[in-house]
Amino acid sequence: MTAYLGSKKTIIDINTTRSIIAVLFVSVAGACMFILQPVYVQGLVGYLHFSESDAGMITAAEMFGLAATAVVTNFIINLVNWRLLTLIFIALATAGNLLSIGVTDINLLIMARVLAGLGCGGLISITFIMMGLTQRSDRNIALLVVCVLTYGALGLFVMPSVFQYFGVDGVLIFFAAFCASCALFVAYLPCSHQMHEQVVAEVSSYSMPIKLLSLLGVLAYNLAIGIVWVYMFLVGTDAGIKEQTVANVLTASQVLGIAGALLVVVFERRFGRHLPLLAGIVGGAIAISLLLGKPEFLLFTIGVCAFNFLWNLSMPYIFAVLADFDARGKMVAVGISLQLVGFAFGPAIASAMLGDANYTLVNTIAIVLFIVSAILLFPGLRVQDKHYAATGKCN
Repeated sequence: MTAYLGSKKTIIDINTTRSIIAVLFVSVAGACMFILQPVYVQGLVGYLHFSESDAGMITAAEMFGLAATAVVTNFIINLVNWRLLTLIFIALATAGNLLSIGVTDINLLIMARVLAGLGCGGLISITFIMMGLTQRSDRNIALLVVCVLTYGALGLFVMPSVFQYFGVDGVLIFFAAFCASCALFVAYLPCSHQMHEQVVAEVSSYSMPIKLLSLLGVLAYNLAIGIVWVYMFLVGTDAGIKEQTVANVLTASQVLGIAGALLVVVFERRFGRHLPLLAGIVGGAIAISLLLGKPEFLLFTIGVCAFNFLWNLSMPYIFAVLADFDARGKMVAVGISLQLVGFAFGPAIASAMLGDANYTLVNTIAIVLFIVSAILLFPGLRVQDKHYAATGKCN
């Protein structure tokens, strides 16, 4: 057991293939519910007969759990053995999914989903931190996104059929088993941030205002994502598109999302960070504008696919930017906290503003937040790109 958990002084090479695979597996398990939220919401409405607003509140409660753990992780990440912390998160995520099985009371289900969110939020947070400390953080974070999206594409495609044959409980059993299986990979994870201090010999100095602006940009961006993503499925069905057709479009969008993240794997910093990142954010706003009103099938398909492609082109660059701000993963930890806060408050804002299925208002708010995030992120991107051009170093 001592060898399995290690200690804060245990040193491993996080850049080895087995460690990166372990981080990738755990990260996908952490995101196993969030990435499938649009179809899960449909399951809550169509099979458990919750209202659209109640379904939004249930998923928002889970996202609040994710956000809460991410915030706490930010304060304890350098105090606790990361493997032990990961095991705690695995236990919480597994228990929350098991306790959700067979529950139709909204209050009980909210409590169970908060518990699952607490665990999944920790798994997401700690794996992004680990990947941000690798030598090639742009590429490796993009690989993480590719794996999550590959899982998401398969899940979005099969979940309508899974609901039909096994119900919502069948999906929850899978989520519980997936999270529990992460325990098999804990021994290959780092116990602390130790490798980053070996990899990064010199860290450039960035001003606090630049860091704060970047973090506010991350929050605005992820609020927009949280607002848009949770009701994406219902936007399609509300426009008169059949459920399976919407599921197929979302699956195709996930495939294009994989392509977006793969571009980062291939090009890394060849074109800098500010150009592809800002193009991704502004392009995402344009894509969501295609979903305003009741879009026809073609506009819905273009909007959703372009949104997912650009979202996942942008995300690896955002966290690589944060990873370059310090050598201990603290900025990544704060960024994950803000990401999950955005994912939590986004659905809550959308639910409060929804009214009588007013998806146009919800998506308009998201478009504004995308533009605000681009403006806030720009100064930090420029400073980092100038430093990289001058030194050839990421940090």
